[in-house]
Amino acid sequence: MKKLLVIIAITTGLAVTAQTAEEDVLKVKARLDGIESFSATIKLHADISFIQMPDKVAAAIFTKGKPIVVTSEDFTLIPKRGLDLSFRELFEHPFIVVDRGEVSNKTDLRAVSILPTSDKADFSVATLHLDTKNTRIDWAEINTKKDGTYALQLVYPDSKAILPTNLTISFEIEKIRIPLNFAGKDVKVDRKKMREEDQKKGRIILDLEYSSIGKE
Repeated sequence: MKKLLVIIAITTGLAVTAQTAEEDVLKVKARLDGIESFSATIKLHADISFIQMPDKVAAAIFTKGKPIVVTSEDFTLIPKRGLDLSFRELFEHPFIVVDRGEVSNKTDLRAVSILPTSDKADFSVATLHLDTKNTRIDWAEINTKKDGTYALQLVYPDSKAILPTNLTISFEIEKIRIPLNFAGKDVKVDRKKMREEDQKKGRIILDLEYSSIGKE
């Protein structure tokens, strides 16, 4: 009887943990779903070994249910996937949540994996670090089906914010297929160095200043 009680306790404990992870994800999703729109000015810094480009400025407009629109006078050097601050692609199709536990012994950060159960999803797996205290995403790595893997590091201005004011996007350049020919007149591409690099990776660092945020 004692052995049976121990087994039941362990099984129950696992179930509670898994449920808590799913609840954390759904709470973050609910906050993100509450964003109806936003407009922002973006300052962009490119950290790519074979590209020299001065910092740029762009405008971004987001409307719920639509892809984000980014405009600039002289460049397109930006992986637009990483700018989906609503994380719509992760939640628009059915999914399951796998709890990965705490992150580096930080009790407020929980690692979870999002696994889509529909073939319509554009990604195969996403790993998120959830800030459970402030109900938002601290870090994400998304494995897409066509555009490789990209990671996002989000920095927020205060404990209440759901939209970041600083965003670092790390990505595989060949997979993202950035149109280098249209990156801007003042952009220099070292094509020899680009060809010599086995793994062409890069980072785009964005500072965002919001002029308007519409919420439910």
